[in-house]
Amino acid sequence: MPVIVRLDKIMAERKISSNELAERIGTTPVNLSRIKKGHIRGIRFNTLEQLCLALRCQPGDLLEVMSEEDARKEFGLDWSAED
Repeated sequence: MPVIVRLDKIMAERKISSNELAERIGTTPVNLSRIKKGHIRGIRFNTLEQLCLALRCQPGDLLEVMSEEDARKEFGLDWSAED
């Protein structure tokens, strides 16, 4: 089951730019973009904590586990082919 990153949704709700959030959590805009797009294999708890503090949210607001079938419907991707 893929884990979907909903960071862009929370950022839009909080009206915060990528550059501002990257600065707040102490990372680069490039690294933040990789997180937003789900182009990462894992995330450190410290980074997740910093994101939650900066965005005033819970980890579950940022991450969602989705069935492969639902992911295909929503994103049109074959998640099983990634590994």
